[in-house]
Amino acid sequence: MKRTPLYQRIADDLRASIDAGDLVPGMPLPPARELMARYATSKSTVENALGLLRAEGLIESQQGRDTRVRRRDPVRRISSERYRVDIQPQETPQTSFTAERGLAWQDYQLDRVYTWIEADARLAELFGVEPGTRVLERRFVFYDNGRPSQMSRPCLLASDVEGTPVADPDREPWPGGTFAQLRSIGIVVDDVTESVSARMPTKEEADTLNIGKGVPVFAIVRRLLAQGRVVEVADPIVIPADQVILDYRIRLGGT
Repeated sequence: MKRTPLYQRIADDLRASIDAGDLVPGMPLPPARELMARYATSKSTVENALGLLRAEGLIESQQGRDTRVRRRDPVRRISSERYRVDIQPQETPQTSFTAERGLAWQDYQLDRVYTWIEADARLAELFGVEPGTRVLERRFVFYDNGRPSQMSRPCLLASDVEGTPVADPDREPWPGGTFAQLRSIGIVVDDVTESVSARMPTKEEADTLNIGKGVPVFAIVRRLLAQGRVVEVADPIVIPADQVILDYRIRLGGT
């Protein structure tokens, strides 16, 4: 039987300690010199072990500081019916994102970049328009209590939003989110489609969401429709897969 490399055994032991709660989020790992002595090995072997755990998103290191168990957001459930929040009358502004996380509107934080682009073949197909159609590309990073937890690239047709307040990035976050934005210009979303896939993050996604390169993400392609016409394409919405469970309810017949 092939012997497990020492760096993998060190990583396995530390992972087991994290899973068992012996090493809790925020707690420093034993110093490299202690691990070298414990396993009678070299610094490079210990660094390889820590590299595995870092890629898995279990530990994090900051320059000038020790290596600690990474703090992870609690796993939350995302329902297929979550968009009902967006279409209901609201006394207090909220979106499906803020409702899922229990965020008060005043605590809602996002980064945004708006750019006018021409739709490539993929985006045009998702919208059902010709390639080259003018589109407002919006890139968002959403925060949960100060921690980046979701990225998205929702795009809108220029023919719908150009010259309206919806195209003004300074109005973000818009009370009620995209559904309310579109209602303000007479577009009422009545249907949502989503396609969900799992993949490894890009470097930008891993860096932005502060996850290890070995932590998979859910990549969701969402389309908002109004009377059968696609009015928004979010391609993709990116969420760390170790932080969510996707719940789907399928109604059969009259149930």
